[in-house]
Amino acid sequence: MSQLLRVQNFNVSSDGIAAGEDQTLERPFGHVDPARLFAWAGATASWPMRTEPGGSRGLDDYLTRDFARNIGAEIMGRNKFGPQRGPWTDHDWRGWWGDEPPFHTPVFVMTHHKRPSFTLSDTTFHFVDGSPAAVLQQAREAAQGKDVRLGGGVTTIRQFLDADLVDTLHVAVSPVKLGSGLRLWESPDELLDRFHLDVVPSPSGVTHHLFWRK
Repeated sequence: MSQLLRVQNFNVSSDGIAAGEDQTLERPFGHVDPARLFAWAGATASWPMRTEPGGSRGLDDYLTRDFARNIGAEIMGRNKFGPQRGPWTDHDWRGWWGDEPPFHTPVFVMTHHKRPSFTLSDTTFHFVDGSPAAVLQQAREAAQGKDVRLGGGVTTIRQFLDADLVDTLHVAVSPVKLGSGLRLWESPDELLDRFHLDVVPSPSGVTHHLFWRK
């Protein structure tokens, strides 16, 4: 099978919202508390930021571990990388993740304002201006035969869906209603013209939506 473009462990509320409005340096998800969405993953034994032993096993843990399987590159939108807008005025800003980003692959940040690439640990960030298809081609070359993960945010995923470039999606729907914010969908049924769908409930309360291309 050819290299896949995969959305992995993308989290939305029960009303389809993945992030809030008014993003700032202190609030990467805007007015939305990300802990309300990601509690299921943070409770697993394989959560990469776990500092104490323990954590749940089972489906949630499997999907948390699966995040990095066979991934050779990531694509993300500029707003996932940071809160700046317009031309880059602060090149000291190197993302939300500190000196050890969790990606361990090349990362392609989509932006209309280029800046030089840089490397932190084993992650290199490239800043690219191009169509979804053009950026995906760059990411596939960098992935060296492995799959490419589409990391978000909402606007970027919608762009790639609209361009019919996404092969698989795992969307975790958390049992919280947020009311306003950046919405992935009104209903997951919107994608059923192009994707098969399995819906798998978890004991944690989250419902995993697993899409794969028809």
